[in-house]
Amino acid sequence: MINDSLFTQVSSLGHEQVMFCYDEETGLRAIIAIHNTVLGPSLGGLRFWHYEREEDALFDVLRLSRGMTFKSSLAGLHLGGGKAVIIGDSRKIKTEALLRRFAKFVENLNGKYITAEDVGVDEHDMEYIFRETKHVAGLPLYMGGSGDPSPFTAYGVYLGMKAALKYQTGSESLENKKVIVQGAGKVGTYLIERLHKENAIIYVFDINEANLKHVVKEYKAIAVNEAEIYKLEADIYAPCALGGTVNPQTIPQLKVSLIAGGANNQLLDEIRDGKALQEKGIIYAPDFLINAGGVINVYTELEGYNEKKAYAKVERIYDTTLKVLKKAEEEKTTPQEAAIALATDRINQIAQIKKFI
Repeated sequence: MINDSLFTQVSSLGHEQVMFCYDEETGLRAIIAIHNTVLGPSLGGLRFWHYEREEDALFDVLRLSRGMTFKSSLAGLHLGGGKAVIIGDSRKIKTEALLRRFAKFVENLNGKYITAEDVGVDEHDMEYIFRETKHVAGLPLYMGGSGDPSPFTAYGVYLGMKAALKYQTGSESLENKKVIVQGAGKVGTYLIERLHKENAIIYVFDINEANLKHVVKEYKAIAVNEAEIYKLEADIYAPCALGGTVNPQTIPQLKVSLIAGGANNQLLDEIRDGKALQEKGIIYAPDFLINAGGVINVYTELEGYNEKKAYAKVERIYDTTLKVLKKAEEEKTTPQEAAIALATDRINQIAQIKKFI
């Protein structure tokens, strides 16, 4: 957590706009962060989470929205980066009225921000939001939407993992590779399914006992406790829960050679922790690069949804991952910095073109 003032935080990460949303009657407390709209309207999911402090919610939404800018840019989408968070326990306070009140705030942005699902909300919640604003994506299939983005996110992570392994070892095969998956939610479970089909040896941890039991039974994953996940000798660590798990406390414990997962903001500090991994000889596949499958699927919905087209776009993540890792090697920098540079280059080039419009 950073202790800088609000405006210092916003300016340091380069945001265009931050909206604080409050409604006493429904109990809504939310923040919408718009990072960059050079490439198009900002798009990013709505996270419903029980933050301990409001400052933590602000810190999270600022980092997540910035990551969405890089994610959409690297994926070649005509979208900017945005994100929203609702503060509170979704299991206790989420109601139709609260979601529709949030949607009113989205509508007031006149299309500058498009919302979608994230942790704590699902495609059916998007239906309520759609009642008050058309600036929403990730609607159910029966409404002409793209449905659950999780399979697409997991597929992108899987492809990024294979590409990084190919770069590292010369082979993309995951057979008999030991993979630690932290988080067996939707994305984690779909990733585990793909790893199982490739005969990987899967270790998994999740705070949800039901999720854990399911993947152990269905995919022969090996359950481990939270204290073990950073100390296991394995090939790959795949964070698929909340961010910040790669940090000064965990990096010294890691006994893997590759990190590739679906969580956002896996590095607690992208510069410090990225360099620490590099010094330890661990290859890091940037999260906003390989977990872009979900936003790619949602973007396809905005164009007129086609599942085959969505999967075809997700498959580009493989080549982009190789490009980023090679760029990092050639320029003697970290994969995180190389990926940000590539994303920023595209944004700057389009910004220059727009000057003449």
